[in-house]
Amino acid sequence: MPSQEPHVLIIDDDEAVRDAISLWLSCNGYHCRCFEHAEDFIGQYSSDFQGCIIADIRMPGMNGLELQSHLNRLGCKLPLIFITGHGTVPMAVQAIRNGALDYLRKPVDEQQLLRLVEQAFTLDQARATQRQAQQAQIQQLASLTHRESQVAQLVVDGLSNKVIAADLGISERTVEVHRAKVMTKLAVKTLPELVKTYLSIKPLRTQ
Repeated sequence: MPSQEPHVLIIDDDEAVRDAISLWLSCNGYHCRCFEHAEDFIGQYSSDFQGCIIADIRMPGMNGLELQSHLNRLGCKLPLIFITGHGTVPMAVQAIRNGALDYLRKPVDEQQLLRLVEQAFTLDQARATQRQAQQAQIQQLASLTHRESQVAQLVVDGLSNKVIAADLGISERTVEVHRAKVMTKLAVKTLPELVKTYLSIKPLRTQ
């Protein structure tokens, strides 16, 4: 499956359910891929997958909640929609608490499922855009020299150019030059922007 092409990933041990959901969504313009068991999906899972997951909550072997926990440990951010014919309220609550987008009972209402898939794709695209923006910010931070990083951190800590110069053993003019380069590389124009941007980017670099 091309990593750049979003898919609806359908996981259900009931072939009739898989086929029905896949046919309905395909007729509405979605690319689908089906898996009989959660283990089959895990074996082929890639962090490049885009789109959403529709999974039965009760399956032989690894059930839906166990699949969800496993995907959470992998850092999977794909929106997850659970379907079930034998679910309970506690199971539904646990699924939602663990990050599921929604929980539908079989037989699934086709229009409701379609709306949820549309919502899931919108959410996944928004998350992808956010990840791309964060990666660009990380690259901006990585472009700073060691001295520029030192100056940036001290500026964010609230120190004046004079104090920074004394701490680093350089002239105030040199501090001003480094500070200007930092602001250019981080694409900010004011001190508040610099502080906000730097504090938002730095934690991302350690993740």
